Amino acid sequence: MTDVTDGVLHTLFRSEQGGHEQVVLCQDRASGLKAVIAIHSTALGPALGGTRFYPYASEEEAVLDALNLSRGMSYKNALAGLEHGGGKAVIIGDPELVKTEELLLAYGRMVASLGGRYVTACDVGTYVADMDVVARECRWTTGRSPEHGGAGDSSVLTAFGVFQGMRASAQHLWGDPTLRGRTVGVAGVGKVGHHLVEHLVGDGAEVVVTDVREESVRRVTDRFPQVRVAADTDALIRTEGLDVYAPCALGGALDDDTVPVLTAKVVCGAANNQLAHPGVEKDLAERGILYAPDYVVNAGGVIQVADELHGFDFDRCKAKATKIFDTTLAIFARAKEDGIPPAAAADRIAEQRMADARRG
Repeated sequence: MTDVTDGVLHTLFRSEQGGHEQVVLCQDRASGLKAVIAIHSTALGPALGGTRFYPYASEEEAVLDALNLSRGMSYKNALAGLEHGGGKAVIIGDPELVKTEELLLAYGRMVASLGGRYVTACDVGTYVADMDVVARECRWTTGRSPEHGGAGDSSVLTAFGVFQGMRASAQHLWGDPTLRGRTVGVAGVGKVGHHLVEHLVGDGAEVVVTDVREESVRRVTDRFPQVRVAADTDALIRTEGLDVYAPCALGGALDDDTVPVLTAKVVCGAANNQLAHPGVEKDLAERGILYAPDYVVNAGGVIQVADELHGFDFDRCKAKATKIFDTTLAIFARAKEDGIPPAAAADRIAEQRMADARRG
């Protein structure tokens, strides 16, 4: 047995991060599709989570990412009050080089073969137009365009939910649910980040941004000339006077190198799996940095795509996403009551809901 298989099987069956119900390895040689679909839990209902299209360095890295992301979706959906479990899919490859209609159709057939146990949507590297193609082969597809019966871009409500979590963080730490006069650093101003900047500027915050794509930064600064630009994420997290850090790119933003030099008093962003490894949440707490759990505050998007399955209504979705403010405050209160970091408090609340569903 190879080391790759050992690592995946250890995570799936023997680690505390395991417990997944099903992992499907998908391949269609004709189109070049290589994908992983991970279903963590269906205790609350069909697993729901997006499809990430990314040039992973190895197949093992892809599988581990699917395992981590799907587990996070179980917790996210539970705390968002949805009747869905957690799942996630990853397609291996550079979407700019290998994404084709044939590949997406093949992927749709793979999802359809699960008979509704997994409902897919957009994620990094996939877009509304892609879901329209996938939906041609799979009715368990959300995040489609309005022309095809969908809700469109879910990043709008994702950003809105993060903003609500940030407001709750400000309320908890400073006694006022506003970012007015606060300096907020946003790392990653792509699909979600640029909407978040709009909310922050509208609320009167001082905003600093960075992104590996110059065109993404330019789109923000062209619209909001007052927004400052940091050279990179390392410079951003060291910004003097930074009040809030919002990681809005890929996961693992909070690790042993970044936490010790982070100048912000609050971390609240859209990226999934921000904690690079267990224990980082304790390091943040020891430094007096308030962490708003990522899967709590970035749930606006999944609230939107879940609603699409029942006939999309934007106002209904926005009302649900607004409740992220109250959920975040409740997590901070539970953390204080139990003497644990907010990430652990969020996990406890989510795990209780899933356990109650299994007993029911």
